Amino acid sequence: MPKPSKQKVPEFESRQEILTARRNAKMARSTHAYVRGNTSKFYDWLEQAEIRGLPQGPAIWICGDCHTGNLGPVADANKRIEIQIRDLDQTVIGNPVHDLIRLGLSLATTARGSALPGVTTINMIEALFEGYALAFDFDTDSDADDICRKPEVVRVVMREAVRRSWKHLALERLDDTQPTIPYGSRFWPVNKDERAEIEALFQKETLAKLATSLRGRPDTGKVTVLDAAYWVKGCSSLGRLRYAVLLDVDGGVVEGDDLCLIDIKEGVKAAAPRYPGTNMPRDNAERVVEGARNLSPHLGERMRSATLQGRPVILRELLPQDLKLEIEHIGPTEAMEVARYLAFVVGQAHARQMDRATRKSWLAELKRTKPKSIDAPLWLWSSIVELVGSHEVGYLEHCRRYALAAA
Repeated sequence: MPKPSKQKVPEFESRQEILTARRNAKMARSTHAYVRGNTSKFYDWLEQAEIRGLPQGPAIWICGDCHTGNLGPVADANKRIEIQIRDLDQTVIGNPVHDLIRLGLSLATTARGSALPGVTTINMIEALFEGYALAFDFDTDSDADDICRKPEVVRVVMREAVRRSWKHLALERLDDTQPTIPYGSRFWPVNKDERAEIEALFQKETLAKLATSLRGRPDTGKVTVLDAAYWVKGCSSLGRLRYAVLLDVDGGVVEGDDLCLIDIKEGVKAAAPRYPGTNMPRDNAERVVEGARNLSPHLGERMRSATLQGRPVILRELLPQDLKLEIEHIGPTEAMEVARYLAFVVGQAHARQMDRATRKSWLAELKRTKPKSIDAPLWLWSSIVELVGSHEVGYLEHCRRYALAAA
């Protein structure tokens, strides 16, 4: 796809204005979109709320932004695929309860968007707790499929992930299979200084090996930047540094293993609260990479931290097998299966960081305040109910302020 010979490069300040408007528009699409794009409101509420008996879990790495869109198939360097957490921007060493509550909020707003009755939301929260607790009843190296059955929506996306190739990735991400990045609404041209800094990044051996070490590529330590563009992507990431970089690994530019698409994303301060006194990297990019290595090993081994334009950035290769788990409309039975399974995945990510004794004591603490009226702790139910209400109000106010103004 030929590029235009001349196209104005948006200055950083003008980019921010456009990106903020797009972010506000995306968040106005639905309550679930608002929840996904507004992590800060979740933690603002959590700080102000007085939920009785909210347990203080072990100090482990947590996702910090654990909604359904941040879970999905993730491939390791050898194309082995598992459902894992796929976005770790908010990761910190904190209270694992925060991940469970945020996932419950995401599932509850999905249920409301699917016009499911309130009793289904109650059943989903019970299934959510059951799936999470299940991860601590078994050894972390047990076969997950033998413990918690994948729901059909998950099996479908797994089958799709297995069959995907570089061509699928290029057509999906770039709209083209040629070794260029097409400019348009998703990709903006970079200026000369940005291009020079990006090229300098991949002259460093540690970052060049990010591309050469995967899938049996020749480890020459040399890669060539074929193209680079500013990436208008995501919701919570809009407004940060974000680049797509197309690399040639061995100079042949042959379809597949020779081409490499790198995502560069700015690491910013996490909204998720960390446990005081814990030892975490102060650099926000290093924090994200370390969190990924603990929570999502498949993803963590494919990430590196660096500095670009004086800011911390995370680099990772995008693989065709990496997919987002989109759950927008589900039925009552599937809703419970999805809640149970996704909570089990999050529980596994937490459990692998604990020894057997810690897992046992954490499970006992989780079950300590289960009432007779619902098969889930009262603190979990109360948290999700209050959060759904506060986010509904926030969403409508957001629509009034931004969607109507845009119209």
